[in-house]
Amino acid sequence: MASDAEKVVIIGSGCAGYTAALYTARANLRPLLLTGAMPGGLLTTTSIVENFPGFPEGVDGTDLMIRMQQQAERFGARVQFGSAVEAVDFSQRPFKLTVDGEEVRALTVIIATGAGHRHLGLESEDKLEKKGVTYCATCDGALPPFRNQPLVVVGGGDSACEEATFLTRFGSRVYLIHRRDQLRASKIMAERVLSSDKIEPIWDSVVTDVLDVQQDKVTGVRIKNLKTNAERTLPCAGVFVAIGHVPNTQLFQGQIDLDDAGYVIRHSGAQTNVPGVFVAGDCSDHVYRQAITAAGMGCQAAIEAERYLALQNI
Repeated sequence: MASDAEKVVIIGSGCAGYTAALYTARANLRPLLLTGAMPGGLLTTTSIVENFPGFPEGVDGTDLMIRMQQQAERFGARVQFGSAVEAVDFSQRPFKLTVDGEEVRALTVIIATGAGHRHLGLESEDKLEKKGVTYCATCDGALPPFRNQPLVVVGGGDSACEEATFLTRFGSRVYLIHRRDQLRASKIMAERVLSSDKIEPIWDSVVTDVLDVQQDKVTGVRIKNLKTNAERTLPCAGVFVAIGHVPNTQLFQGQIDLDDAGYVIRHSGAQTNVPGVFVAGDCSDHVYRQAITAAGMGCQAAIEAERYLALQNI
């Protein structure tokens, strides 16, 4: 064992990363967690989390992440804020990571870098995020501002159809805006949407602006028909963008196995194809993408890292 090598380095600080830190810290492995540029991950962009067990009144996403961080630190995890991993070398052991220009060596690495929501690319979208613009119906759809109000979902795949169907429980009307004239979703999901009397598809259209930045809340969207160029305004209380995710895995290309969409491929549990490198959370999950599933995967990765080190008498 290299005397200066960390036993466990965790890259990422969302639910997966902090849970992995908690478990490895309690195993006396003194993990080093590198938060990256967005401490707390995507959950910090959610105002109220109502579906994480143990918080019957709901909890602010940022507050939940701070609690997870404090819990991991209580048992000896070391959290390094703002540290960007610029390069990794998994071809030799100890593994080498370049962090803020300096080399960090690690006996095991847990990748928990998460995924980012694809955005529409509108300035108004960014300004109204958390003020009516959201990227997770499961997280935010039941919040009071959206109840019994017209809502907009942007997208045409399975995720968009799932979001629209879920929102019919709360919104008075759900408009599904898609840039094509038919859904890309699976047949069963498409049929579910098209047969709903509460969902109205708006075909061949894109959102060109989210209203109203001056009121500091969503009051509607401006949409454009791509075939006729006709524009109109559609009143709504919320915009749910569901045009896909981008896993934050560019750093690992050529180092571990990724699928065609860039998600880390899991080989038996939390293992990657490189022994000693494990993965957890949304960077390897294109199905569930929930805080609780990310936390569970963080637990798995930590236990497997601990067992890996134990087998080497470390």
